[in-house]
Amino acid sequence: MSVQSDKIFQSIISHAKEYGFVFPSSEIYDGLSAVYDYGPNGSELKKNIRDYWWKSMTQMHENIVGIDAAIFMHPTTWKASGHVDNFSDPMIDNKDSKKRYRVDHLIEAKADILTNEGKADEAEALLKQMDILLAAEDFVSLKQLLADNKIVCSVSGTSNWTEIRQFNLMFDTQLGSVAEDANTIYLRPETAQGIFVNFLNVQKTARMKIPFGIAQTGKAFRNEIVARQFIFRMREFEQMEMQFFVRPGTEGFWYKFWKEARLQWHLSLGIDAEKYRYHDHVKLAHYAKEACDIEFEFPFGFKEVEGIHSRSDFDLTQHQLYSKKKMQYFDNDIDETTGKAFGNYIPYVVETSIGLDRMFLLILSNSYEEETITKEDGTTDSRVVLHIPTKIAPNKLAILPLTKKDGLPELARELMDECKPYFKCFFEEKDAIGKRYRRQDAIGTPFCVTVDHQSLEDKTVTIRYRDSMLQERISMDKVKDLVLNEIF
Repeated sequence: MSVQSDKIFQSIISHAKEYGFVFPSSEIYDGLSAVYDYGPNGSELKKNIRDYWWKSMTQMHENIVGIDAAIFMHPTTWKASGHVDNFSDPMIDNKDSKKRYRVDHLIEAKADILTNEGKADEAEALLKQMDILLAAEDFVSLKQLLADNKIVCSVSGTSNWTEIRQFNLMFDTQLGSVAEDANTIYLRPETAQGIFVNFLNVQKTARMKIPFGIAQTGKAFRNEIVARQFIFRMREFEQMEMQFFVRPGTEGFWYKFWKEARLQWHLSLGIDAEKYRYHDHVKLAHYAKEACDIEFEFPFGFKEVEGIHSRSDFDLTQHQLYSKKKMQYFDNDIDETTGKAFGNYIPYVVETSIGLDRMFLLILSNSYEEETITKEDGTTDSRVVLHIPTKIAPNKLAILPLTKKDGLPELARELMDECKPYFKCFFEEKDAIGKRYRRQDAIGTPFCVTVDHQSLEDKTVTIRYRDSMLQERISMDKVKDLVLNEIF
């Protein structure tokens, strides 16, 4: 990360706290590493992103339905899914500082340094070599790669490393009122398994026909040793996942379909396509046929926001094996090759999985701007503005009576009462109107309406547009529809 990019990122973090988007968790007790709370504006933005995703998946697709599965699941679930035995990351310890690191994080940090030194080709070659060695699980060569590139611990400054080993990322806890009788269960590391174990229940009760999808949003938990980059990598986070069940042999078509469809969802928010790219996986999970990430250019570089994975029939097959319950679907459509019904089979799955917290950070990173304004008299002013897309902005409209007297607050309240059943509004009558505009710019409110003395005479108001700062006079009874047209 360049010095300028780091400065911008730190400014975004400070802004998020100052304006009620994200707070360090338990801050009065000095916080908890890699755990965060969402404030008044942050919780609204997060909800709006979640709702926008949910609508795009379930309301706009007739063959996708949603569920809300429990966080606690039977422990055999995670044995069947492979998480108990295989959900781990290669870790290494520095013997001098006693600090533990993820190996890929160390190498990625070195690649960032090379890029900032103008050695982008060397950085790309380093990352490519890392991917190959990780795919082969060649930990001896990975450690040599650290040595060859003189990668050291940031605390001790030494390269006195232990051997590389796998570290399981699941949190475990005890279920039961008496410790001796308690069973070990896990906080789910992903939401997908709640979908798979409910496949038959959903298919039957929702009367779904292949191909169809099941969507879910919810908390997941991973014991990240090196959680970093603000809310990008946390120990408690939220996912938005959809598992799409398809007929075997059609998974390639649906993988390409969802790969493109999910990128278009991102672009529908008005974000520059140049800030996105696909990254095809070199190392595939043993059950995967294809996998790619949708990456976004954060201030700290291109990083994964969403994954699209062709998971074959692994998940349902594993749950059938461990539960002894048939996870089959009867397909009575006719196979044109044989002239017979397709019959019973275990569906294949194409997964789309997006991190809600990462999407939240994406919106903040893309929206944040420190803007210099040149006035008509030649002087300059500045403002910090969040260009959050109107459809997901925490507040859609700020209603600002010019003064606290002469009946202006009462008239402004009439407009507030008319609009608030339809979208989130903010009412404020304190401070000069310019200061109030700046506060609304800083939290991303796309429209501000000022109610003044002329409003008492002709029921018109001044509406101000966040991005252009242009103002115009419109009738009060047109405000609601103007905002609704921008939202939808």
